[in-house]
Amino acid sequence: MKLKYVCPFWGQEGTTAKEFISKVINAGYNAVEVNIPADNNFETELKSVLNDSKLDLIGQQWLQPLNQSAKEYSKRLEDRLYKLAEFNPIFINSHTGRDFFKFDENCDILETVFKFEEKTGISVYHETHRGRFNYSAKATEDFIQKYSNLKLTGDFSHWTVVSESLLEDQILSLEKAINNTEYLHARVADTQRSQINYPFSEENKIYLQTFTNWWKQVIANAQNSDKGTFYICPEFGPNPYMPYQPNTTTPLVSQWDLNVKMIEYLKQQNLLDK
Repeated sequence: MKLKYVCPFWGQEGTTAKEFISKVINAGYNAVEVNIPADNNFETELKSVLNDSKLDLIGQQWLQPLNQSAKEYSKRLEDRLYKLAEFNPIFINSHTGRDFFKFDENCDILETVFKFEEKTGISVYHETHRGRFNYSAKATEDFIQKYSNLKLTGDFSHWTVVSESLLEDQILSLEKAINNTEYLHARVADTQRSQINYPFSEENKIYLQTFTNWWKQVIANAQNSDKGTFYICPEFGPNPYMPYQPNTTTPLVSQWDLNVKMIEYLKQQNLLDK
């Protein structure tokens, strides 16, 4: 199995597609994850520079919250997925559903996504995230019980915050999610924040090790399933995930440098079973 590292566009908004892709290539990434903005110039340039590069594109589906019904949300989600399909992504990472929708309503939304997959042949992975249908380990287990082949993007940072724990009492739910994880967001959290400022400091050692162990389980499972390629996105984010120095707009740590350093760390972990 081959590992490919993904650069998030999150935090790079305001740069042109050409500038972003050039920066990504120079940093040694293999792919990009982009919530493609509604900007004709950006869209045209992105298609052009991606064709000239060797980078894979992962589409990101994220919708601005609106006061709307589950059915209205589902239609908006469907439209967004088809828009992303125009860019021929290798797959789509989706922020799917809402935590306050009823179970059956979120199931209907998932059914809409499944139909999109059937029509386009593009897989959709559902990011484990606060505010979504899979906002916690146990909530996600209930959906996996109904849809055994539910494909997840594992961003376990949200679950440690929601539960205010390192999931010590939810191991079974976590293991089931790991078995369904097709893609990783490699960001480290603690029990109160979905992003610790610097995972490589001594005081954060327990959190980095805990998350690393989970990621290794995901990758081992993918390798045992004969998956040809596995994608990992170091996804430390900008403000407000990354706090500023008091009374300034200076981030405590460079988001870009931190994500690059996370790649270096992951490459040292011997993630693949030779």
